[in-house]
Amino acid sequence: MRLDVEQLGFAYDARRVILEDVTFSLAGTGIYCILGKNGTGKSTLLQCIMGEHDAAGRVLLDGKERGAYGQRELARKIAYIPQNHTPTFPFRVLDVVMMGRTAYMRYFGAPGAREEEIALHHLRFLGIAHLRDQPYTNISGGERQFVLLAAALTQQPELLILDEPTAHLDFGNAHRFLDLVLRLHAQDIGILMTTHFPDHALYLDAETLVLRERTLWKHGRAADVIDEESMTALYGLPVHIGRIGTRTVCVGGDIA
Repeated sequence: MRLDVEQLGFAYDARRVILEDVTFSLAGTGIYCILGKNGTGKSTLLQCIMGEHDAAGRVLLDGKERGAYGQRELARKIAYIPQNHTPTFPFRVLDVVMMGRTAYMRYFGAPGAREEEIALHHLRFLGIAHLRDQPYTNISGGERQFVLLAAALTQQPELLILDEPTAHLDFGNAHRFLDLVLRLHAQDIGILMTTHFPDHALYLDAETLVLRERTLWKHGRAADVIDEESMTALYGLPVHIGRIGTRTVCVGGDIA
């Protein structure tokens, strides 16, 4: 799938301009990471792509305006997981995951054996099948993140959009999540995600977009975009880039 963002802009009012003239194209089933300081519009950019804000500019999917897609058709193209989600009703985890099949079911239809089979497949794939009968409101924030991912995968989207997907995960699960992104990429699913950590983009060898001062500042391969000079300018503190074993890592702050 091809995503084209053309001259996108968004402002809450004349004094609160968040994004200006953001233009980029993503094609195929790659991994794409968006970097930027707090308040630079990373989450807002994803919300604009999804049509949650009345933004200037255009968003096209496979050459067609996003707004021209119906909800069910769009759900088969893109699955979106926001950074924050507050559970309201104590649905079973399995029921929450099956909701991702809505785009493939008849209107007013109830999920059947096929939907349950697909939902269980993705719960097992993510290693959380043991949660299937737990109330969604009773599991941890990190577990909910994986449940939402399972629900998104049941949509069988071409592109998965994730806003700070590791925000509620501990150190170990954050690393496992990055490995999961690589596994999804191997299954020909495109990934577009925001992150606060340049290390994530480097680990994933992602195509990286850097937001700064309301617009797209840099765009390219992580190894080319993430350098000490650029990251120091972006985050306002000394950033050092080096190798630990086979990995390239970023360290912020002065090193004695």
